[in-house]
Amino acid sequence: MTRLQQTRLHRQIGLAGDRLQLWADNPWRRLSLQVITLLGGFFMGGTVGMVTGAISYLDPIAALACVALMELSVRTRRALLQQSGDRLTLQLIDAARTGFLYGLLLDGFKLL
Repeated sequence: MTRLQQTRLHRQIGLAGDRLQLWADNPWRRLSLQVITLLGGFFMGGTVGMVTGAISYLDPIAALACVALMELSVRTRRALLQQSGDRLTLQLIDAARTGFLYGLLLDGFKLL
């Protein structure tokens, strides 16, 4: 199996996580990134609830996808807890998961 060519784009994408952590060293930037992630998760949760409510035959598939997404985020969180160093990725996953769940719950209460 051959190795992929190291292009400039490939190197830049590889360094994106390190650059984001370096940028988020400032507490206000870190907080703003977490709030943006929380609101993005909230938007996605509301969108999933709204779309599956409008197209009623996709409800079981959407529920399975939501449960799988939540389970995947919990399993990823467990692996990230074992690592040492900066916890930015862990905090962003938690914010996205919380926003997604809150968006789903709020949309479910609107349907009652």
